[in-house]
This record gives sequence, structure tokens and C-alpha cells, in this order.
Amino acid sequence: MKAKFEYVGIRVKDLSKSIDFYTRLLEMKVVNRFRIEKTKGEIVNLQSENGNFILELNYYDADSPYNTEYIVGEGLDHLAFKVEDLDKALEEAKRFGHGAVLEVKTEKGRWAYIEDPNGIWIELY
Repeated sequence: MKAKFEYVGIRVKDLSKSIDFYTRLLEMKVVNRFRIEKTKGEIVNLQSENGNFILELNYYDADSPYNTEYIVGEGLDHLAFKVEDLDKALEEAKRFGHGAVLEVKTEKGRWAYIEDPNGIWIELY
């Protein structure tokens, strides 16, 4: 599958403090912010000044199945790749033994996650 690496999503313990850190200290700008009820989480996308990199902050509510024990250094939430055709990409991934572990559809769009051989979530959108 042809894919373009787009951004990195990290899991954060405190969304407000994280936004403050990245916007005030590193002068990133909030691009958008929204909730995903399916995951019981909130996403904030930040952009660096040159606009070439997006950092996605992922926060999960206490009752979310994705709110696991937080260990410093293991906050990588996922890597994101843009694909030409999501359904086709998911079919190809499944043929390689990497079926979707989660598919999400909201008013913001549709995306899905597969796992790499190490268990790292790879977002395809």
C-alpha cells in the first residue's frame, strides 16, 4: 500500500497542562480539538510554526478502555499514515495478517487502526 507518514499521536495524562506546554513553551498552535465518544477520549492537534508537523495529543477518560497505566516514555499513542483508499488499504493490511483493531467514523472523518508487529497502533486514514 502506498502511504504517506503524516503525524504522531502521543497519549497524555493531563490535557490542559500538555496544551499549555506545547503552545506556550514551544509556540505550537492548536489546529483543532474534538471528542471521540467511541474511545471516550479527546484529541487536540497542534502544529509547529512552519506547518510541516502535526502533534496529536490524545487524552482518555478514566473509564476509557484505552486509559491504561501511564509509564513515562511509553506515551506513544500511534503513528498516522494517509492512504489513497482506506477500504483498499485495510483489505491489504488484513491479507498481511494485520486486520483493523479499531475503526472510527465521526463528523470529522473516518479512520482505522492496525497494529505493527510490536503492538504499536498504526492509524490509516
